[in-house]
Amino acid sequence: MVAACTLSVHAQSSGGTRSVPNHALSPATQQPTNAKRAGKSGKSSEKKKRPPFSWVNPLPKSHAPGLKHATFSSSSLGREVGYLVLFPEGYDRTELRYPVVYYLHGGRPGSESKSYRLADPIQKLMKSSGISPAIYVFVNGGPVSHYNMPDDKQAQGASVFIKELIPHIDSTYRTIADRSGRGLEGFSQGGRGTMRLALRYPGVFCSAAAGGGGYETEKRISDSGGFESPNLRFEKGDNVWDLARAYGGRSTGPSVSWMIYVGTKGFNYQNNLDYMKFLSELGIDFERLVVPGVPHSASGVYAKAGERIMRFHVKNFRNAKSK
Repeated sequence: MVAACTLSVHAQSSGGTRSVPNHALSPATQQPTNAKRAGKSGKSSEKKKRPPFSWVNPLPKSHAPGLKHATFSSSSLGREVGYLVLFPEGYDRTELRYPVVYYLHGGRPGSESKSYRLADPIQKLMKSSGISPAIYVFVNGGPVSHYNMPDDKQAQGASVFIKELIPHIDSTYRTIADRSGRGLEGFSQGGRGTMRLALRYPGVFCSAAAGGGGYETEKRISDSGGFESPNLRFEKGDNVWDLARAYGGRSTGPSVSWMIYVGTKGFNYQNNLDYMKFLSELGIDFERLVVPGVPHSASGVYAKAGERIMRFHVKNFRNAKSK
């Protein structure tokens, strides 16, 4: 059954730089780009000069206390890879181990610093709402965010995260180093990445909250055998539709606790509802979070529903630990 819970709210570079092909940032892949979404000027965001991709991106000077930038050495890339880590209050005064929520940024190309502003509401909610403490790690998704690109060893964002960053975090910090202490979350491109990676690796995460994902684009990838656009191809089956069919068709294996969340004013609101319907048809349980009046904005969702999302992970950590 689907938990259909709709929220009602009343009220540099050691990592090196890299040029990202234009097709990876085309309107077909990087929605939205029309004049309405680009702002009052009517100028397309595609005309704005984008910074080159880098595996290491500094943290802006103004940021939440407790948020730190760090790197690890990637053996597959042969270079340093950056990430942000937000420690709960008291981390340095105890010997406790903490669960970890890995946060996947939106947009392309990747940068660990793209979602740094979310650290502030996360930290404040953890303090003011009595939410059980957790470590939050902000991931660099690679040149084409949160995907492995066929035939490009330097663009394996998914594998660098799963196979290298997570083991590094577990060996470096006091984490609960198994699936009972790992959650995954992201918005927009990060919402798509959250679904893809948790569906593919249910043995790694017990909790997954996917926000504002472009599921219509993922459907196009599924229907075309891997093509997001004529010049941007992924491995066949590496999309949330085919992976959900495989996940739902299993007879054994660990189950992930899912949340799908979206704002009603988001440009892809309807395709999120369509994907929820698809999951229901597959018999995949999930918690539905629809936030009234919020556009395609991670910070907008957190302003109204951040506590709900954070408590969702806490509940799943508790339930997974008790099994």
